[in-house]
Amino acid sequence: MSTQRVKSNKRKTEGRRQFLRSSLFAGALLSVSLAGYIPLLQGSSIRLRPPGAVKSGSDEQEFFAACIKCGQCVQVCPVEAIKLADIDDGFGIGVPWIEARAQACDFSCDGLQCVLACPTGALTHKLNYPAESTMGFARLATPSRCLAVRGEGLKGAARPAPYAGKLRYPDIDRWVPQPVHAQQYDLELCDLCVRLCPIEQRIEQCAEGKPPSGDQNQCPPKHAIWLQPVAGGTSRQWQPEVLDGCVGCGVCEMVCPVSEPCIVIDDECDRLLLTDLPSQTAVVGNI
Repeated sequence: MSTQRVKSNKRKTEGRRQFLRSSLFAGALLSVSLAGYIPLLQGSSIRLRPPGAVKSGSDEQEFFAACIKCGQCVQVCPVEAIKLADIDDGFGIGVPWIEARAQACDFSCDGLQCVLACPTGALTHKLNYPAESTMGFARLATPSRCLAVRGEGLKGAARPAPYAGKLRYPDIDRWVPQPVHAQQYDLELCDLCVRLCPIEQRIEQCAEGKPPSGDQNQCPPKHAIWLQPVAGGTSRQWQPEVLDGCVGCGVCEMVCPVSEPCIVIDDECDRLLLTDLPSQTAVVGNI
């Protein structure tokens, strides 16, 4: 066999291998890209949406259809809680979402700027006040890690530096978000999920005769969360109980001081699924 023919056969073999590699890569890329369509086709979500998102439980077909991915809600959020889905989210690129553990919606904007800024009604314009929102479903996922359940306090920051999350604290500055890591606590029993809950703070303001933005129509919202004695526990053991007034904003998840938050926000679950969860789990957002 001539040297030229050997070289030609090698080139053909290498060409076939290159073609197979390229085909496999293209197939994998196509599969990943198509995977982005699955949430849209199924109308399901694995992400927390801004207040007023037009959806029913895990069905987001109306929200996906109405959102034009303009980013107006991102620009007006006082605590920069809203971000847009990136390229690795497939077809959902540009759709707004909130990662509560990193930066929750603290409802410090009584006017719900994101709702007002939405040009299409993907964030429904029928929503007037934070307490009318239903962003998700909160639950006490891991009671064994909860400091209150263990009867423990907290000394120091809820989330240490360099944590970048911010909240607006009414007793510090009503309008300027403050770094969460800069707030120091000395608590005999950890109650941050109650103490910093935006709905519970509104209830306190209403009780003091100082309704949010001076608007009496916001008073009083239903209770969102409180501490209850642990059944069979000591006098120091208390357990967070999530109530109907919770809107699933995610602040409780954001400020939980343990490494993995005890309270989490489920945005993809519906009430029927949650009723099968253990007794410490509570369905919220029923306004």
